[in-house]
Amino acid sequence: MELPLFWSEGDAVSRAVALLLLAMSVCVWVLVFWRAWLLQRVQGDLARAVPAFWAAADLAQARRQLQIFDREGALMPLLDAATQAPRGGTLEAAGARGAQLTRRLRDALHGVLSQLRFGQVLLASIGATAPFIGLFGTVWGIYHALLAIGAAGSLSLERIAGPVGEALVMTAAGLAVAIPAVLAYNVFGKRVGVCEAELEGFAHDLCAMLLEADGMPASPGRD
Repeated sequence: MELPLFWSEGDAVSRAVALLLLAMSVCVWVLVFWRAWLLQRVQGDLARAVPAFWAAADLAQARRQLQIFDREGALMPLLDAATQAPRGGTLEAAGARGAQLTRRLRDALHGVLSQLRFGQVLLASIGATAPFIGLFGTVWGIYHALLAIGAAGSLSLERIAGPVGEALVMTAAGLAVAIPAVLAYNVFGKRVGVCEAELEGFAHDLCAMLLEADGMPASPGRD
């Protein structure tokens, strides 16, 4: 059955399910293309910016290098957090220098990672729910197809095959939405994990450098 006829013969619930699956599919593919582009840029930035930072002669030059290479702002928040002065008269200012750096770098790192993980929850939710939404559309379509066949007063394989086959399209549509979402979630999760390891290493090395510059022993563990 062609789509216009399927749409015209469906009720409000069938149309709502179809529109919901369509909206889910659009969201998935928008996230796929946008996040693939974003994470590719972030990984490229990290590969260029981190060596350029450590190759700089001083911290001012290192900051300029980050401003050039860190296009998506993954490293600059860490540097800003590490070099900012704590507010006077606060518990943060009263703490040890190492604790201050650790706290600020941890908060900045969490902020950057939350931006890199944007959309992951939506991909996981769509991947988990789309098959069941499609299955609901199938069950609803079969129910109404059987009602129509019963009202017609005749039952045959030819009369059942068409409506039931059309209803099963909703299950296929649910799977077509869910499979790309699950695959994208897994791929992007791995790529975010690679970026997270790079950012944690940069934060640890930055903290160690600043503590040594202040004449304090660097912590052997990562922040």
